[in-house]
Amino acid sequence: MLKQEVDQELDTPVKFVKRDGAKYPFELFKLEMVIHALGLDDVKAVILSKIVNKLDEKIVSAQDVADAFRVSLNELGYIEAAKKYVSYRKADEKKWLSQTDTKNRLERLVHKDPTIVNENANKDSDVFSTQRDLTAGTVGKTVGLTMMPEHIAKAHLRGDIHWHDLDYTPLSPMSNCCLIDFKEMLTNGFKIGNAYMESPNSIGVATSQVAQIITNVASSQYGGCSFDRADQVLAPFAQKNYEKHLKDARDLIDDEEKAEAFAKKRTKKDIYDAMQSLEYEINTMFSSQGQTPFTSLGFGLGTSWIEKEIQKDILRIRIAGLGKEHRTAIFPKLLFTIKKGLNLHPGDPNYDVKQLAIECSTKRMYPDVLNYDMIKKITGSFKCPMGCRSFLQGWKDENGQEVNSGRMNLGVVTVNLPRIAMESHGDMDLFWKIFNVRMQTCHEALKFKAHRVTEAKPVNAPILYQYGAFGKRLAEDGNVNDLFKNGRATISLGYIGLYEVGTVFYGSNWEHNREAHDFTVEIVKKMHDLCAKWEKDDPNHYHYSLYSTPSESLTDRFCRLDTAKFGKVKDITDKEYYTNSFHYDVRKHPTPFEKLNFEKDYPKYAAGGFIHYCEYPNLKQNPAALEAVWDWSYDKVGYLGTNTPIDKCYKCGFAGEFKATAKGFQCPVCGNHDPKTCDCVKRTCGYLGNPLKRPMVHGRHEEIAHREKHMGMGLVREEAEKEIEENAKER
Repeated sequence: MLKQEVDQELDTPVKFVKRDGAKYPFELFKLEMVIHALGLDDVKAVILSKIVNKLDEKIVSAQDVADAFRVSLNELGYIEAAKKYVSYRKADEKKWLSQTDTKNRLERLVHKDPTIVNENANKDSDVFSTQRDLTAGTVGKTVGLTMMPEHIAKAHLRGDIHWHDLDYTPLSPMSNCCLIDFKEMLTNGFKIGNAYMESPNSIGVATSQVAQIITNVASSQYGGCSFDRADQVLAPFAQKNYEKHLKDARDLIDDEEKAEAFAKKRTKKDIYDAMQSLEYEINTMFSSQGQTPFTSLGFGLGTSWIEKEIQKDILRIRIAGLGKEHRTAIFPKLLFTIKKGLNLHPGDPNYDVKQLAIECSTKRMYPDVLNYDMIKKITGSFKCPMGCRSFLQGWKDENGQEVNSGRMNLGVVTVNLPRIAMESHGDMDLFWKIFNVRMQTCHEALKFKAHRVTEAKPVNAPILYQYGAFGKRLAEDGNVNDLFKNGRATISLGYIGLYEVGTVFYGSNWEHNREAHDFTVEIVKKMHDLCAKWEKDDPNHYHYSLYSTPSESLTDRFCRLDTAKFGKVKDITDKEYYTNSFHYDVRKHPTPFEKLNFEKDYPKYAAGGFIHYCEYPNLKQNPAALEAVWDWSYDKVGYLGTNTPIDKCYKCGFAGEFKATAKGFQCPVCGNHDPKTCDCVKRTCGYLGNPLKRPMVHGRHEEIAHREKHMGMGLVREEAEKEIEENAKER
């Protein structure tokens, strides 16, 4: 009724102009939230009517509304409330000045504020190079806030949205993550610094060049990078090894069969050495950001003996571990492709590689698996993600050729869904009103992000724009937007906390409530539909994709800000973390099949980024149970990770799961938590991390500590067979 009164009073809907000039619809719910915060709900209608009568223009400014609000409260006799309102606005402005004060933030860094030094679990804040990056990032954040529209910056600071990687952008026009076009670079050569690298003549040199490319790319962007179809790309260079060995063997051996066997044996040794070298080089790299590059390695589709050997050696080397203590390698993330007819079932030509992949997952958590047919169905083409979970959509160039490698993401902005739900107080209509306003802010933030990246010059990142990492090679004066527009690049809307949203409306045990499930799917679908509209309306036609945010630090940040705003809310903020994207409540223990059945409806709308995982007890003695889940998942989900205890104490010999304590993780037998004498590996988001070496933020620690196992694995094979049988009957 009140909204109708506003429209009738002013003849047309009112436009609200923010302090930086941004125009939004004038929404009464914003005033209602302030009235609620002031404890004046009982007289809400009277206050709103008074304010509306003072706003007699078709366009009103933020200052107009603030003045009308303050004056109305005073005229109605709510003097203390008016003072409280003015005080709140002054505090808000003071906070803004504080957040854009470089000196203030640097002092927090110097005093090791954990929200700063532990924001990224891949960064060791005790290392000089990381300290330098954190210092630069501190300056980048304070300056970056002043470079973007003020209403977007304030929405980020309030926690309505999250502008990802503020330490790098918008201060710098960097892009986010990518699929490096290794095939183009290794075939045609490239330049790094003063050295021009020619196409390699052996797999050893090829993997050495791959490592150099990864380091340079990681220093030229701020997100993860992936080597898609690594086995197939590297195979031609191993073939050169084979041909050389065969030529040498023929000079010494008259028997062709023996010569070929000799060449094959030597080539296998070369492949193993090259892949081992790549594993060690990646884990000893440091990019200019003071961290090991976030790297993923996709493989599994090759069928030749060389391609299979590369696949097997990637897995064998990971199983063997790093160094004399055989520690679990954190990078690269391994992504093994399962494809029907290739390696899914016994009798398939590469089934033996799948068996090795299962063994590797039980011992090292990686590889995660990509189910070929579902990835194609969800994203439109097959490829591995860029980094941990960001997927490109299927795309063809002007010649009709499918292109995946050489494409990239321009950045992410994530919306705080639990906040919208709590602000609505369980009112569904109000939820959607707030949602629509937040989506407008996200859209404006994403447009600004994309525009900022287009201001880069090829010379800013030669490895990306001039030497092939992004697929096409631009001249020094080329336009980088040629690599982004018309759907070649993605720009992503992220989200977090669907579990908490469902809890606001349906209670904490809503997972088996069909109405609740459909409501949360509808939220994801609406975001997807908005992304499609934004792409259509965008003059550059960037592909706006919906992204299930990894939320490594955001699971803590949003919850921490909302706790300050709403207090401890049962099953929402009192957990001290928010649930990642569309995931099942980690505190519960469904079967793997129940969990995946619950989650499988979301990625078809959030095709720009997603991952599922299941939490298992020790799998080393029961690999068949893991295979049962993999097989069952094949035609249901696209991307599946394995979480299983692989911690190791070198002091007492314990192997299993370390105990979560308030201070971190420790050996449950001897209490050891020294990273020098124990290896603690947890999945922090899509990537693994070692929280003893590189501590994570409080909320992520709490989320990991609360994770329950998805049933005893002795029952999995039986459950899987039952599920498969029931599905067959339905079909």
